[in-house]
Amino acid sequence: MDAPVDLSALAINVVIPEELRWRDTRRGEEFELQSLTIRMLPDGTLAAKAYGRPVAGGRGAYVSFPVPDRPELDALVAAAADEAARRWAAHA
Repeated sequence: MDAPVDLSALAINVVIPEELRWRDTRRGEEFELQSLTIRMLPDGTLAAKAYGRPVAGGRGAYVSFPVPDRPELDALVAAAADEAARRWAAHA
C-alpha cells in the first residue's frame, strides 16, 4: 500500500476492577461504572469514557460518563494503553 493510512483514533475497552468502580446518576437512574473505553486521539493523547449498568438491574441505556480525576484510574488508563501498545506491536 503506497498511500498513508489515516487513522482517526484507536480504541480499547477495559474492565474496571471492582475495587475501582464507582456509581454515578443519569436521568434519575444510578449506574455502577464497570468498563472504560479509551481512545488514542490523532495527536497521541488519551481520552476515556466510563460505561456501566443500572444498579437497579435491567439493561438500561448505553450512556457514557466522565472518568473521575483519581490517580488509581489514571494509572489504569495508562496501564491499559501500555498493554494495548504491546499487543498491537506483537500482532501477527
